[in-house]
Amino acid sequence: MSSHDLFESTIRHVAVLKAASDEEVQLIARMGIQRSIEEGAFFFMQGDSAEYLYIMLTGRAKLCQIAPDGQQVNLRTLNPKQLFGAVGAVDPLATYPACAQALDDSSAIAIHSAEFRNLLEEHPHLSFGLMKLMTGYISEMQNRYREMATEKVEQRIARVLLRLAGQSGKRVDEGVLIELPFSRQDLAEMAGTTLFTVSRVLSAWEKQKLIATGRERVMLTNPHAVMRLAEGLDEK
Repeated sequence: MSSHDLFESTIRHVAVLKAASDEEVQLIARMGIQRSIEEGAFFFMQGDSAEYLYIMLTGRAKLCQIAPDGQQVNLRTLNPKQLFGAVGAVDPLATYPACAQALDDSSAIAIHSAEFRNLLEEHPHLSFGLMKLMTGYISEMQNRYREMATEKVEQRIARVLLRLAGQSGKRVDEGVLIELPFSRQDLAEMAGTTLFTVSRVLSAWEKQKLIATGRERVMLTNPHAVMRLAEGLDEK
């Protein structure tokens, strides 16, 4: 498969571009170049000029933001066929509000923001999906900071586990299995806390038989109890 065919095939499955016609998919694909980076490298840094938007091809990345107090907060994990870094397609003077770091050796379609912005002007119906995506990101960031400011750490960790369960959890006989292709440090950053605290909380929950942990996996053996913790309710 040629790179152009790969781009077209990927773009057709991007949720926020589902309104694109075959002709529009081809136009978007012709704008793109492939960018590949190693695990741990960055597609972009927070505060950089938002010159490109990206669509994940292979691997995974995380969107993370440095809070005013210097703490890193993981906003979400990016998987293939997801679009990110699109703020420059709306505002030519925009900077990236977060960084995008590869969790694996990864590749993405890179599209110049100015070219995509011109496309949106000529095909305005494509703007709706993009606006919905950006609104979701803003809401997600607001929710993360609200959680960090108002919720106990146990509540935040429970919410992270439930979000992961919703994204990639599998229901099995023992409960809900979450396979974690990232470290406990990443989990700590998602919850806005430290590795020590995450390890302490998960160990306590395992003793209470709320969860069972293993290598790159967490089993919610009592999902109802975890939901109560996420809502700030003490399990009786």
